[in-house]
Amino acid sequence: MDETTKNKLIITLGVSTVLFFVLFVGSCSNSAKFKKAHDKEMEGRLDVEEKMSKFTQEKTSLEKKLSETIQSLEEEKAGSTATKKVLLQEQLVNQSLKEELQKVTKLKEALEEDLKEALLNNKAKSKK
Repeated sequence: MDETTKNKLIITLGVSTVLFFVLFVGSCSNSAKFKKAHDKEMEGRLDVEEKMSKFTQEKTSLEKKLSETIQSLEEEKAGSTATKKVLLQEQLVNQSLKEELQKVTKLKEALEEDLKEALLNNKAKSKK
């Protein structure tokens, strides 16, 4: 080969090498950008996943507390209902006792009147 052909070949190979080197550097640069973006996205996903896990645990905890509170409320409601029934029974008993007391009081008053009349009649008979 002659000298010009060799020089053309060397220049062509040099330009090709520089071109490929520039393309390689650009590709590496783009790859680094994509890797950073990917890493950032993965970090964001992990953060979101951790937050979601915390929220799930918190939700479970709150649901457990809610169920305990509902159960406690139902127990208190049952106790309140039982207390109301007992109170109603006691009120009925008190009412019946008041009625009995009124009857006994009326009977006592009638007996006292009868006793007064008997005493008056007895005094009147004694004076005669």
